[in-house]
Amino acid sequence: MTTTSKLDAARARFPLAPFAAALVSLSLIGCGHEQVSVQAPSFALVSPAQRHPILVSQKPTTMSVHVPRGSSGLSPKARADLLEFADRFRASDAGDSRLVIQAPSGSSNEVAAMNAVQQIRGLLTDYGYAESAVSVEAVDASADSAPSVKVSYMRYVAEGPECGNWPVNVAYEPQNMPMANTGCANQKNLAAMIANPADLLGPRTETARASSRRDVVFDKYTKGETTASQKNEDGKVSTRSQGN
Repeated sequence: MTTTSKLDAARARFPLAPFAAALVSLSLIGCGHEQVSVQAPSFALVSPAQRHPILVSQKPTTMSVHVPRGSSGLSPKARADLLEFADRFRASDAGDSRLVIQAPSGSSNEVAAMNAVQQIRGLLTDYGYAESAVSVEAVDASADSAPSVKVSYMRYVAEGPECGNWPVNVAYEPQNMPMANTGCANQKNLAAMIANPADLLGPRTETARASSRRDVVFDKYTKGETTASQKNEDGKVSTRSQGN
């Protein structure tokens, strides 16, 4: 049998061999260009501040002023405590919160409590608070023999995240991704140390300052003049040498 007849016989026995070879080659080419998509954990796609957020909410802060029956009003210590409480309210940047005075009604010390409420309102007004920033609410205290006058406001409170989440084995991380608990301690410490949690919600407003002096200095600067303040004769140091 000649070589040509042998090839024809092989083609007759395996008619799909060329097509199979072509399919194999195409599959190999496809494997060479295949893009493997590895989905990273959700905790690896955000910053620690997003992964472990600090929750800022408002909670009431209250002080009680004891008013005995027959008293004429606030004691010196109660006045000092009230002004200190008002200072904390002013420094807290509590947003739209107001100072709320809860006046007991129907109790045996109702008359003394009402006198104390009037003194509290007057003291806060003299301290610089507008009337719209202070409100009075009557509270039924008929079941209490000597209820206190309460002053409260809503303040911002920061609550840190709960740490200790280790869902994977940290000794084996082939993708070298950050762990789920990374940054949690920093966020928790920040929530515990921050003086005013309202700063986490946004920047503070600029403090109003007189711009007259700033305008004078800038005008001299643009004209090329000295911006230092002028000294009078009393402020100059004498450099005269003393003789023997």
